[in-house]
Amino acid sequence: MNSYQSKIFMKNISKSFGDMEILKDINIEVNEGELVSILGPSGSGKSTIFNILTNIISSYNGEVEINGDLSYMYQKDMMVPWKKVIDNIGIPLIFKGKSKKEAREEVKKHINEFGLSGFEYKYPSQLSGGMKQRANFFKTYLTSNDIILLDEPFGALDSMTRRKMQNWLLELTKEMKSTILFITHDIEEAILLSDRIYIISEKPAIIKEEIKVNLPKNRSEDIVTNKEFIEIKKKILSLM
Repeated sequence: MNSYQSKIFMKNISKSFGDMEILKDINIEVNEGELVSILGPSGSGKSTIFNILTNIISSYNGEVEINGDLSYMYQKDMMVPWKKVIDNIGIPLIFKGKSKKEAREEVKKHINEFGLSGFEYKYPSQLSGGMKQRANFFKTYLTSNDIILLDEPFGALDSMTRRKMQNWLLELTKEMKSTILFITHDIEEAILLSDRIYIISEKPAIIKEEIKVNLPKNRSEDIVTNKEFIEIKKKILSLM
């Protein structure tokens, strides 16, 4: 059913809730090592796609294939308030059978990569919104670094923190070999982070277009003023 190195494959997916049609004939493919965004207006069915991929929704028409281990992260802060940051991050390792000490040692190995050095023994209430999302992403990464689904992970942050987090994720993904599906309604965020973007319509959601982001892999914050970046943005705006 799937093609070369396909990690996520959705074919002719349709979904209704009662008389309301949410998704109509959705076809999405994410290949190994790609960061692909699904971009569409709020309430357009993006999260329904997410929930189908995570098996929260199991009844739908069409075919889904996931080739690998999958983890996912929501916009909402999922940290346990009474646990220290290091132990929050290590929860997936505890579920995998490691002791608290082993989990802490594993978290310490990568704490600097995720920009959390010095915050290991603080509680979630002592962290900023951006730092909480770094911790949540680290926790998701430890659940599985093979295929990662991100549903509006920076949506609740203020604009300055959001931009910092986008740049942080850009730097981090240069080192990671993960396959990432990123859901957003922010056009610049999608262009900045993605290899490809699927534009979806209002409900019932269809794929309006697939856009290849032909920008250098090594992107910095000032790429938003790049001529090619602006052209891609204009094209997306004409479709939405």
